[in-house]
Amino acid sequence: MSAFAFGLAALLAGSGGLHDLRVTNGSQPFAGDNRLLTTVSPNGDRFRDRAIVSFRLRRTVTVRMDVLRTDTLHPGRATKTIWSTTRRLRAGRRTLVWRPAAGTEPRTYVLRLTVGRRAYMNFPGKKRQAPVVRIQGIEATFPRRSYAPGEQAELRISTDAPSLRLQVFYYSSQAVRRGRDFKTEGTAMTSPVRIDWRAHRNAPARLRVVRAGDWPSGLYFLRLSAADGRVGYAPFVVKPRSPVSHVAVVLSTNTWQAYNFWDATGDGWGDSWYVSAAAHSVDLERPFLDFGVPFRFRDWDLDFIAWLNRTGKHVDFLTDDDLEALRSGDELASAYDLVVFPGHAEYVTRHEYDVVQRYRDDGGNLMFLSANNFFWQVRRDGRLLTKVAQWRHLGRPEAALVGAQFAAGDYGGHQAGYVVQGSSWAFAGTGLQDGDRFGRYGYEIDARSPDSPPGTRVLASIPNLMGAGRTAEMTYYETPGDAKVFAAGALNFAASIGDPAVAQLIENVWTRLSVP
Repeated sequence: MSAFAFGLAALLAGSGGLHDLRVTNGSQPFAGDNRLLTTVSPNGDRFRDRAIVSFRLRRTVTVRMDVLRTDTLHPGRATKTIWSTTRRLRAGRRTLVWRPAAGTEPRTYVLRLTVGRRAYMNFPGKKRQAPVVRIQGIEATFPRRSYAPGEQAELRISTDAPSLRLQVFYYSSQAVRRGRDFKTEGTAMTSPVRIDWRAHRNAPARLRVVRAGDWPSGLYFLRLSAADGRVGYAPFVVKPRSPVSHVAVVLSTNTWQAYNFWDATGDGWGDSWYVSAAAHSVDLERPFLDFGVPFRFRDWDLDFIAWLNRTGKHVDFLTDDDLEALRSGDELASAYDLVVFPGHAEYVTRHEYDVVQRYRDDGGNLMFLSANNFFWQVRRDGRLLTKVAQWRHLGRPEAALVGAQFAAGDYGGHQAGYVVQGSSWAFAGTGLQDGDRFGRYGYEIDARSPDSPPGTRVLASIPNLMGAGRTAEMTYYETPGDAKVFAAGALNFAASIGDPAVAQLIENVWTRLSVP
């Protein structure tokens, strides 16, 4: 039985006897706290260090309280219990206390109370009936996802730390060191600045603190740290004032937020359509859950950025918003010979799709290093991004642009190496020949469809990876207008760029597509 099914069965079983349920932190509430939500910062300063759950019982009964970390990307493992207590309590007003350990991951946690045979718990999209504790770290976010040199950046910060140190880092590593904090691989672009935050310990506040200098286009992180060891990051992209390179790299910032499970509503579950079918929009101004780092960013983007630095490639970095701001694909084509999507470019607006398609029709070259690209149409309404429909159901199948489109996915359950299919310029110098196998790929895969452009070639494939006929295909095509389009066909392809053969393959594609 799945965790959802078990929880629902328990919820409907028996009769409780618990009422007037509340949660507090024993200190001052933080903005947004309410009867079933409290903010805790377990740093040992005796200020918001504990969660106090109170309720009334009609009779003597055994009460169990579980602190649950929610997770929805792994079917059958919707929650993980990180702390529990069981008490035999008499009738009347009673309390249970959770004192989170220092270093508990900042996020919200659902508190499931089992009273006799009945369980009180929140489920995504349902009426709240259980307490939620928000462990507060240092949450920070920029209202925009990119800034040109000289533009003022305003930052929204939530923390009860009395003071903060702020410093900007440019991600400039030439290698990804697994197991280490990749953010320490950056180059400091500013000196640390100390800020007195005592006036804002009970509510979020905005701060105008960062002005992008005459910095190279690229990915940056603002690091915020407190004396108690808490740390948070806020990513942003520095875009060029005007095109500098003839190659643009587009970071998939829409997908970053779709996979952001930060819980702003306070029900204990991430605010994303990946969590609940009732959610159709995501807030683009939320902080990212993992200390401010986008989910799967390490898999989709970091290795590729390290490769760019290692090989001395000079590119202009853009975001989805920057493509959206262009008047048309003609403007993009006049600026760049090659546009690269290194990550999972799953969510694009109608205008963004129009821009990229027109760019291709103008002879612009495209490079997709992941899978499941341009799959969903989304709509931007202020700070909200709303999922509309699959592009293939709107008469614009993504294979017509990318060359291949989403065919299957299984959360990494089946992975295998690509098999080289025929001799090709793409594999020159890799040591790979027809029939050789390389890498280990899966999660989500693409394949050609009847809508793929005429002459779309398969460079490598993983036959029947996810069942009969569900084959991953790495594709390449050229258009009569001289556009060249490469698609890797596997979600985790860019993460293998540390393999010399894969690095050479990408170098070959880069060389062919970046030449005017």
